[in-house]
Amino acid sequence: MTNRIVVALIGSFLMFAVGLFRLLTETLSLTPLFIASVFIITGVIGVVANGLGLGKTPNT
Repeated sequence: MTNRIVVALIGSFLMFAVGLFRLLTETLSLTPLFIASVFIITGVIGVVANGLGLGKTPNT
């Protein structure tokens, strides 16, 4: 169970990083700007949710 949460946490962080990279490195038009913003928002939500889930798992 813990491996699944860690993989989801890494994936969410990568999604956040890609969105932030796209937002900071290019002058984007409206559609790519919206997609980068969606990546950032969903990445942050995923990192927070998976981080809380990982914190609630028992240490074994």
